[in-house]
Amino acid sequence: MDFDDDIIYNNISDSGNESTDEEDDGLSVALDVEPIGSHHKERMEMDEDFPYEVLTTESIVEHMIDSIRDVNTVVQLPPTITRILLNHFKWDKEKLYERYYDGDQNELFTSAHIVNPNSDLNPNKQIKVHFIAITLTIESNLTYSCYQLQKNSHNGMETCIICCRDLPSSLMTGLACGHRFCKECWVNYLTTKIIEEGQGQKISCAAHGCDILVDDQTVITLITEPKVKLRYQHLITNSFVECNRLLRWCPKPECSHVIRVSYVDFHPVKCVCSTVFCFLCGESWHQPVKCDLLRKWKKKCDDDSETSNWIAANTKECPKCQVTIEKDGGCNHMVCKNQTCKADFCWVCLGPWEPHGSSWYSCNRYDEDEAKAARDAQEKSRAALQRYLFYCNRYMNHMQSLKFENKLYASIKEKMEEMQQHNMSWIEVQFLKKAVDVLCQCRQTLMYTYVFAYYLLKTNQSIIFEDNQRDLESATEKLSEYLERDITHENLSDIKQKVQDKYRYCESRRKVLLQHVQEGYDNDWWEYTVKVDRV
Repeated sequence: MDFDDDIIYNNISDSGNESTDEEDDGLSVALDVEPIGSHHKERMEMDEDFPYEVLTTESIVEHMIDSIRDVNTVVQLPPTITRILLNHFKWDKEKLYERYYDGDQNELFTSAHIVNPNSDLNPNKQIKVHFIAITLTIESNLTYSCYQLQKNSHNGMETCIICCRDLPSSLMTGLACGHRFCKECWVNYLTTKIIEEGQGQKISCAAHGCDILVDDQTVITLITEPKVKLRYQHLITNSFVECNRLLRWCPKPECSHVIRVSYVDFHPVKCVCSTVFCFLCGESWHQPVKCDLLRKWKKKCDDDSETSNWIAANTKECPKCQVTIEKDGGCNHMVCKNQTCKADFCWVCLGPWEPHGSSWYSCNRYDEDEAKAARDAQEKSRAALQRYLFYCNRYMNHMQSLKFENKLYASIKEKMEEMQQHNMSWIEVQFLKKAVDVLCQCRQTLMYTYVFAYYLLKTNQSIIFEDNQRDLESATEKLSEYLERDITHENLSDIKQKVQDKYRYCESRRKVLLQHVQEGYDNDWWEYTVKVDRV
């Protein structure tokens, strides 16, 4: 079987995860280029525990084409149909083979929104004239019905049911579903889907109600505008990466590289741009906290749950209309501001204010039975809020410090140049850069230890963890203090020794903390305040 997808998928010079709307000389490059060779791959040094490699955009396309070829040798289908099927199964070849050979093929192609090319019902295998009634809804909300006459043997004319023009059959084209439209309408439809809606792999037939997907060969044949064609190729490439569980884009916005792994795991990977991130979730490397707890934390920080806690801890509800009220003065006589309520009540007991002047009224007497539920609820909300703020403040503090310490590299560079002027070699001053590297690693680890600690239940092991956290935090602060000192000729040797000793100690304490947490994962020591996925 001939394989034409080199023409369809090659010549992608920009990132698949970036917009291509900017003018670029590379957009007009011819699409019929030679197949991309292996020299485009940029391999990273393999991690001993977690092998992976970094791919350029070109090598991603090559990898996609190779995957299509491999499957094509087995299923013997048109290449663009094979790509749609692979995309449907998230590029899992084994699942595709299993469904293709052991399941109902008609059901398979229907679920993938493809007309079965092996079926006798495929219009491309039939030679008959038939009418198709189609209802189209246009932007003006005008609904009308047109009828399509598929090839008239007498005059060779067909009616496009979108623009309702009678045109020569040579200007009409369609999909395997049998719906045919003029090329101009197809081009406008595809351009809108690709450029304005950002669709690539899931563009359905232009006929109303038809969910058959437009294949890549049809798109590339109809679209002549280089910019639109390149945008489509980028969308296909991005879909390939997003759907493939063994691939992940580097999260750095301006980077166009992809990490490819042999298996998915909670493990750090490093791109050629020096970005280190978790392959499992794509976030910055967040050891010791696992991905599921980090997702819960970020959601908690983003939503308004803590606002609700503050309201519960600092406000009360009107006993009559239940509107939320915050006390802003010393008087306990409250008047509801709700125009339809105007209730007078006591802030202390929430009872009617009228009898408070009577000698028999017992607002001064605390009734445990009546107040216990309200007291417990408010205290619980206040305690939850205080606990959250405790961990959140420390998390945010280390995050802010990490940002400052990333800027520290510039000042450290100046210090290194200054030290070289004091008769120190370039190699001798590298300890400063190493110290900043360690400092940033410790800040990042400490930041995530507070997420981990927030969800931990108090146990003997959690106490050991907090002791390790305290030791690392204390050493990190000391190292940060040393690096911010002014370096002079007089204190040069003293600072060097202190910095070296401290960053080595920080490294060892960080290693001890992380090893203890990992040991807890391995032995199932950790108990949490929320339900988590046990990995």
